[in-house]
Amino acid sequence: MSGDTITHKAASTAARPTGKHETPFTQSRAARELGLKRSEYDLAVHLGHIRTLPDEGGGGRRVARSEIERLRAQDGFPETLRERVTAVGTVGATKVMEVTAARFTRLARLGLVVPVHFYLNRYRAVVWLYLADELKDFASDAKNTDLLNRSLPANLRKQVEAGVDLRPRNWRGRHLGFLLRRAGDPWERAAAVASLLDPFQVSDIVGDPCERAHLNRFRQLPPAHGVPGSAAARLAERITTAQDADEIEWLRADLARAVDEARSHCPAPRPTPRPARPEHPARVERQRGLLGRFFGRST
Repeated sequence: MSGDTITHKAASTAARPTGKHETPFTQSRAARELGLKRSEYDLAVHLGHIRTLPDEGGGGRRVARSEIERLRAQDGFPETLRERVTAVGTVGATKVMEVTAARFTRLARLGLVVPVHFYLNRYRAVVWLYLADELKDFASDAKNTDLLNRSLPANLRKQVEAGVDLRPRNWRGRHLGFLLRRAGDPWERAAAVASLLDPFQVSDIVGDPCERAHLNRFRQLPPAHGVPGSAAARLAERITTAQDADEIEWLRADLARAVDEARSHCPAPRPTPRPARPEHPARVERQRGLLGRFFGRST
């Protein structure tokens, strides 16, 4: 299963208010305005092709109408925008690069091409997706001709034989870049780093429960894959969580620095202690009477 994307024509709209103070579009509406499938739209946002705004009402992010008009005014719209977010699986990649599936898989495992997305198919197999534009650039670079047409160098063959697979780690690195690009303040940047660490690692670095709760407010969890606790969910969690010792140590150090910066910028909010209510005199006397009778019977 290749996971190749299917394109479709842009939706037409009758009237588009372009007023400066018009309400921004929801993300679903923005995708329809641009003629993109939601998966294509999300990828375009991650790649920085579509600029989004925080929703003042707290309902996620939105897209300004002026941004929609900017994109629609670009030469070649909507084809050029859609081409930039076209992602292909292994079958599509072999056609783009004109190599065998085995050759492409080896290049991907070695980290020479980096996946942009993944999903689990009905057989719980991981389907990696790659940007078609990046594959074209790789194949057209003269420096990569030998990698595409000849035997791999000895050092790369040894890595293949050892079972090296850098696809999950490279995806995590790329995903972190997506999250950091969208982060609006230091706490959001810290949460982006925390999203690639398991909760025990985060608790070890951020011991304060109030800071941890504040961090979790901004933590972006990857889309769910399967029922929580299922084999599919565990596999997806393994892909989206740092696994290698050096990767974990790097992220821990980065999280510690990011939280220090966030504390300096704005301390995490803490619950306000509720003032003690003064006891009503009648209630105090009643309690004294009960205590007196209790201890009187006990002696």
